[in-house]
Amino acid sequence: MYKKIASLLLLFTISFAAVAQKKKDVLLTVNDTPVYASEFKRVYKKNLNLVQDESQKNVESYLQLFIDYKLKIAEAYAQNLHQDANYKKEFSQYQEQLSRNYLYEDKVAEDLALEAYQRGLEEIDASHILVLSTYDDLPQDTLKAYNKIKVIRDRALKGEDFTKLAKETSEEPTAKEHAGELGYFSVFALVYPFETMAYNTPVGEISEIVRTQFGYHIIKVNDRRMRAPEISVSHIMISDKEDDTRTFNPEERIKEIYALIQQGESFENLAQQYSDDKNSGKVGGKLGKFRKGDLRSTEFEEAAYQLTKPGELSKPIKTSFGWHIIRLDELHSEPTYEAQKDMLLKRVQDATRSKVMTSKVNKKIKEKYGYQVNEAYKSFFQAFLSDEVLQRKWVYDTLTPSKDKTLFKIGDRTLKFSDFAAYISDRQRKSQVYKTKEGLIAGMFDEFETLELKKYYRDRLEFENEDYAAIISEYRDGLLIFDVMNKNIWNKAKNDSIGLQTYYNSIKDQYTWKKRVDAMIVSTTDASMANQVSELLKQGKTEEEIKKQLNNSDKVNVIISNGVFEIDSKELPEEFQAVSGVSKMHTVGDSFVIVQVREVIPPSLKTLDEVRGKVLSNYQNYLEENWIQDLRNKHQVEVHKKVLKKVIKELNS
Repeated sequence: MYKKIASLLLLFTISFAAVAQKKKDVLLTVNDTPVYASEFKRVYKKNLNLVQDESQKNVESYLQLFIDYKLKIAEAYAQNLHQDANYKKEFSQYQEQLSRNYLYEDKVAEDLALEAYQRGLEEIDASHILVLSTYDDLPQDTLKAYNKIKVIRDRALKGEDFTKLAKETSEEPTAKEHAGELGYFSVFALVYPFETMAYNTPVGEISEIVRTQFGYHIIKVNDRRMRAPEISVSHIMISDKEDDTRTFNPEERIKEIYALIQQGESFENLAQQYSDDKNSGKVGGKLGKFRKGDLRSTEFEEAAYQLTKPGELSKPIKTSFGWHIIRLDELHSEPTYEAQKDMLLKRVQDATRSKVMTSKVNKKIKEKYGYQVNEAYKSFFQAFLSDEVLQRKWVYDTLTPSKDKTLFKIGDRTLKFSDFAAYISDRQRKSQVYKTKEGLIAGMFDEFETLELKKYYRDRLEFENEDYAAIISEYRDGLLIFDVMNKNIWNKAKNDSIGLQTYYNSIKDQYTWKKRVDAMIVSTTDASMANQVSELLKQGKTEEEIKKQLNNSDKVNVIISNGVFEIDSKELPEEFQAVSGVSKMHTVGDSFVIVQVREVIPPSLKTLDEVRGKVLSNYQNYLEENWIQDLRNKHQVEVHKKVLKKVIKELNS
């Protein structure tokens, strides 16, 4: 959603918000719609360091960029893109998401975040016994489940073996196989009520009974220990994805590199030269610090955490990304709460914690705006709803005015019985399955009440919170900019094959290959071995023949790359001369490099297929420049000179 907009619109989508202005100086109008000086000054100050073209950093030049932005928004409205169903849906979803963040940025979230941090310092090994029960069970079934777990707990407290009890009594599907053992876990691994009870139970003891959405549990805590620290590692990766241009075996190549490291070659240099992870490769293979569970590869994590001393090296390992060699660089101390606070504030919005927050936040909204509920709704809907609602087939007709009483009031908004009835009618087909009308009424009222409380809060938020108003306006405009650009520029360029070809023909001299060589490049750290390589190349030996003769299972003596290279390619030595045949021996750092040139390819134009991405990007820029000029002719823009002069003076002071 928002990420795709931000990545495409960079400068403007982030910043040009229409927030209620304290100062009403109108800097300009677009089709008689005012744009305030305060908005322009804010975005100018915010974006100044992001502008790469120095000539556009003066106020007058930046104003032209700002006008272009406003023209795109005006055109989006002119094309009725704000009425598009997809736009409305995405904006509504973001509005809901953003308002949740503002609702939860209070003491409730901070308390949960601090609690999560403290729990995250440890991990717990526990076992449990479960008696199944849902929140929708009939009262007699709930009581039966509770009494059963109570009897089991009493047996455990009297000293019966917990493992045997779990196998005998637990209703968890894997109980007989795993005897309720959960292994080690830490914060966020399990549902919040269970996690809380586990952390509040001393080692070796049996917990109180705890209820979750799965049923009733008792927990035995077997052990507590500090969590493994964060670590930093470097790696060299050779991808095992199919590549038509690749002439070597990935597993064989990683073993060759591993052998070179064992022989004293620089890990950093080899990462820069050979790693297929280009982001880390260019910095010597360094990765950011991480903890168990952070990465998308458990194989990588397990191998990394087996290393115990900085500088220690793993043997080549296989993951879903390819082959890796890992080096441990640093074992980190535990980060502070303040360093992790932002991340934790996001994490505590998981489903089970959000229920805790929802309850407390709803209470805050009720207290802020005033809330009254008509408790008679329970008995009314118990009688009003037919049993068909449990089969999701209930048909709602209407409520007479005499029966359509007030359900609850929040601030100046009143919700009626008919509003709740309509919600049930629509929601019944999408909600969880309920066994009883009591459970359905309670569950759906909680949903409906929360929905309406948050809606009321969200509707008022744009008028009460300036930060929220700015962000929501940015997103609103960002969606429209994306849609109008997609319709008028990006998709048009992609689908206009004739126009793209014509544009390429007009600028193709800008896309040329330098002189290239079709060559085999052989590298070794042994001078005598380099002489042997030279002789073998002169004899016409192939890559496989050279490797077979000079490398062995104990030692990698040569690394070979085959392909077509521009003469200034980093794979070729700096003093290399593009001449057919076998080159002289070149010294590159600690290595000796010999090149066999099969063909010298003169400079030539790149075909459209070879540079399609660059040409398409430039073609889009070309179309946008012409389109902007059309917009300036179509829409009326008037700049108020006196206000502009005042703005320039303020910004330049």
